[in-house]
Amino acid sequence: MNIKITGSGSYIPTTIVANSDFSKHEFLNEDGTPFAQPNEIITEKFQGITGIEERRYVADDLITSDIATIASQKAIENANIDPETLDYIIFAHNFGDVKKGAIQGDMLPSLASKVKYNLRIKNPKCVAYDMLFGCPGWVEGVIQATAFIKSGMAKKCLVIGAETLSRVTDPHDRDSMIYSDGAGATIIEATEKDGGILAHESATFTYDEANYLFFGGSFNKNLDPDVRYIKMHGRKIYEFALSNVPKAMKECLDSCGIDISNLKKILIHQANEKMDEAIIQRFYKLYGQTPPAGIMPMSIHKLGNSSVATVPTLYDSLVKGEIENQELNKGDVIMFASVGAGMNVNAIVYKM
Repeated sequence: MNIKITGSGSYIPTTIVANSDFSKHEFLNEDGTPFAQPNEIITEKFQGITGIEERRYVADDLITSDIATIASQKAIENANIDPETLDYIIFAHNFGDVKKGAIQGDMLPSLASKVKYNLRIKNPKCVAYDMLFGCPGWVEGVIQATAFIKSGMAKKCLVIGAETLSRVTDPHDRDSMIYSDGAGATIIEATEKDGGILAHESATFTYDEANYLFFGGSFNKNLDPDVRYIKMHGRKIYEFALSNVPKAMKECLDSCGIDISNLKKILIHQANEKMDEAIIQRFYKLYGQTPPAGIMPMSIHKLGNSSVATVPTLYDSLVKGEIENQELNKGDVIMFASVGAGMNVNAIVYKM
């Protein structure tokens, strides 16, 4: 028995927000003082570091569980399964359903329960729950689904990663330009077919690192101090990722005995182009090598950072041939890797 991704689906929002659309934003320093540079310089430097040219935001009438349902329907159709046969629905997100203009996230009932309801699944043995694991949530959901299947507790799982980060960002914080919305879903099944999940690795670092990503007040000190937004210590996260993600990736690859030369693609969380490139460089350096051309497909340039949705949407785009000069073929060995709030890191080695 092997455990494979047998279907995938995604929802990419239709509203495109370019860097130029931030030209009239009032960006402030943490102490509330204005930047000395004009927004054109701020966005130019931002693009040079992150690689983000534009991002996607959901329409005003959509929430996270809505776009997750759409992605899940596509994954179910792609896998050609009866949704009533699902044993688990694992929904990775971080902020729940946040309506346009709201100041609260809605997680009651769980978003997984909402998706199960939206899919009209009657089977009570289909267990639905949410996972709060930062940006690595979808990868961790796949790892948990793998454990359920290996233990005999499940044969078929739906794993979702979806987020509407545009609803929880401080418009006065230049980091808000990083974030975007999106949803990706996959069916994980026990199968007799060759390939599947070969190894996985996870870790949580909290002793010094727990609050590198956090909820904090707006940089605009005139706004309600009790309304909170996603905030981060970017430099600390960058240094943490470069130190810990390559190690986790190496441990994962070494545990399944596959030589790094056989690795065809690395699907890494689309957090920041320069950071992702540095992680890949350091990963290969651990083996005394340099990364081959094309090893790291990217979607961040047009889609931004949609947290838990970046890896499953990237995978879905690749298997459906939607990324130029990139492809996945049967038998390819690939790696999923992510880092995010917690601080959490994880990786999976997977054979197509």
